[in-house]
Amino acid sequence: MDAVTISPKFQVVIPKSVRRQLRLVPGQKVQVIAYGDRIEFIPLKAASELRGMLRGLDTSFERDRGDRV
Repeated sequence: MDAVTISPKFQVVIPKSVRRQLRLVPGQKVQVIAYGDRIEFIPLKAASELRGMLRGLDTSFERDRGDRV
């Protein structure tokens, strides 16, 4: 686990090992969420990168009568 220091301008540097693991690139946007007593950075992906993400998902299930078809 890597530790980072908050600069006087409230900036942090994401460690190189994490940047490599998540394939982060300069200029990429991340969503910042305060979750309880921690901060989470979630990399945002372009819509084109999400293509095919749900391939193979089983969509066969029983619908309620009130559902639109």
